[in-house]
Amino acid sequence: MLKKCKEQVFRANLQLVENKLVLYTWGNVSERDRESGLVVIKPSGVSYAKMTADDMVVVDLDGNVVEGQLRPSSDTPTHLEIYRAYPEICGVTHTHSTFATSWAQAGRDIPFYGTTHADYFYGDIPCARALMRQEVEGEYEKNTGLVILERFQKDGLKPMEVPGVLVKSHGVFAFGKDAAESVYNATVLEEIAKMAFLTESVNPEVSRADRAMMDKHFLRKHGANAYYGQAKK
Repeated sequence: MLKKCKEQVFRANLQLVENKLVLYTWGNVSERDRESGLVVIKPSGVSYAKMTADDMVVVDLDGNVVEGQLRPSSDTPTHLEIYRAYPEICGVTHTHSTFATSWAQAGRDIPFYGTTHADYFYGDIPCARALMRQEVEGEYEKNTGLVILERFQKDGLKPMEVPGVLVKSHGVFAFGKDAAESVYNATVLEEIAKMAFLTESVNPEVSRADRAMMDKHFLRKHGANAYYGQAKK
């Protein structure tokens, strides 16, 4: 079942290691199959070095295992909350990458400081609030997804314009049209987090870059009249 999707999710998970976003068994990537609505996700706690495409687990949007001999990632309920809320998202990546997680642990949004940021994120990269004690002691992973949705809905954010979020005291969740794009966005988010950290180290009084610069760089790449890159045939 979903052999192609399993292979794509497997390869996307390996990219987390290749891009130095994870150590050991940290992190996970999933993809929603648009036709069936089922989700393929990395199994829980399995070494990337030993993992195979056949180890990927298929679940439905209620979290029921449809196919697979292993338990799905413990973060599966977080992924599912995101998928249920946003049909346009078909790939989710979760990492604890160093610089982005440092911003998350500090409970700070990553401010817009320059054009690299604006090429991918249309505004500050948000940090969702910390979970309250009862949320941690309850359905923790589901509630992690809910605080992400709470932040996006409160600020009117669109996940394909701001394809990533931090969760206070936790880490990173990035989105995309498929698993590969979500890993790409998680990788870019880590680099932006690093640049922002270094920017504030060089100049602790730095101000956000101009909004006109943000509009120009994001819209020339992603807007209705985008002209960055080559025309699609």
